[in-house]
Amino acid sequence: MAAHPPERPHPLARTPLIDKACAALEKAWSKGIPPPLIDPDDLWRRAAKGTNIAAEHGGRSQEDIIDFRERLHALCDAVLTEARLNALGKTMAHGQIMRVIKQRLGLGQLWSDKPDLLDTQLAPPIIVVGQMRSGTTRIHRLLAADPAHSATRFCDSWYPVPRKIDMRPLWGGMMLAMARKLDPWIDALHPMGSQRAEEELGWLASALGHSTYDTQWHVPNFTRFCEERDARPLYREFTRILKTDAAHHGNAGRPRVLKVPQFAEELSALLAQFPDARLVVANRHDDDVLHSSMSVVANQMTIQSNNVDLDWVESEWRRKLKLRQAHVQSTLADFSGAVAHVHFDELGADWESEIERIYNELDLELTPRARAEMAKEMASSEGGAHRTHAAQLQGFRSDAAA
Repeated sequence: MAAHPPERPHPLARTPLIDKACAALEKAWSKGIPPPLIDPDDLWRRAAKGTNIAAEHGGRSQEDIIDFRERLHALCDAVLTEARLNALGKTMAHGQIMRVIKQRLGLGQLWSDKPDLLDTQLAPPIIVVGQMRSGTTRIHRLLAADPAHSATRFCDSWYPVPRKIDMRPLWGGMMLAMARKLDPWIDALHPMGSQRAEEELGWLASALGHSTYDTQWHVPNFTRFCEERDARPLYREFTRILKTDAAHHGNAGRPRVLKVPQFAEELSALLAQFPDARLVVANRHDDDVLHSSMSVVANQMTIQSNNVDLDWVESEWRRKLKLRQAHVQSTLADFSGAVAHVHFDELGADWESEIERIYNELDLELTPRARAEMAKEMASSEGGAHRTHAAQLQGFRSDAAA
């Protein structure tokens, strides 16, 4: 793969491979091969083949089981009635939801067999909170570079069930290779590697948190359904997965650096699990966050739908950004723990000074080794594909204004 992807001529541009895949799927369906069903009962039945259906109860309360089932029904209904997916999108939606159900059963079986995993004692985490595209990834990866901390690998986020022979790095690599085939601009938006430190978005997706789904599909009813319900079951599952991952890797004694933009919407539920957490709150100018977020969402949606409405994307993300701001402000007003604020521009201008300030405000020790590892992280990102996003974003803004 080239270091720099081709410049995207339009925010909704996509590769010919997507159109070819859609045509091939539609042709197969016209010849009698049934298209994938997005039906919760059918998906559950297919995903559960060869497994112990009672495994779902492992480590989970009845309340948490009901929460997942209700989310599943709401998501499937929204995909069917709102998402306007093309043939590739329908196939991908079916595969994603199937994988989530299989992982849920796999985790439940693991916790039934090894309940002591859920007794794992975790060091207080460091939680990066902020809007999507506000600099949270840079902060997260700098803090994760410190050997005194731990972080979640991309492959473990999206494949959370540990194995004796760990094939997850390979699976994560294959997942990214396919994603890059479909979307050659993906690393310009968010550089990733199978074993690289990554946000725990996959863990929230496995509990059917909404942010994985409403950034790739038009599912506003599912989004509202999730926003209006209690998020505590979501973060109880998140905590169970974190304990399992920490026990598997033997790093429970080191603070985990956690980051998912969805945290901003549900920070109080997350802090109910980790009341002794340290927080780093990222900030960026609202217009920059909005347009960068729109660029990412449009890029993801256009792969799976031929009917992406940019006006709707802008309206929805204006609403979502205000919602997240309000939730963070409300939660921080009642939080008595350590908090450090950092601005996107200041971090970009002098990351070393900002990191030193963050460590001081969180009462953390910034060692020479940590500084050296952070410098390596920054050097590795220089000239990376994500640098081209500024030019792409300017084009997006021009198109949006027009």
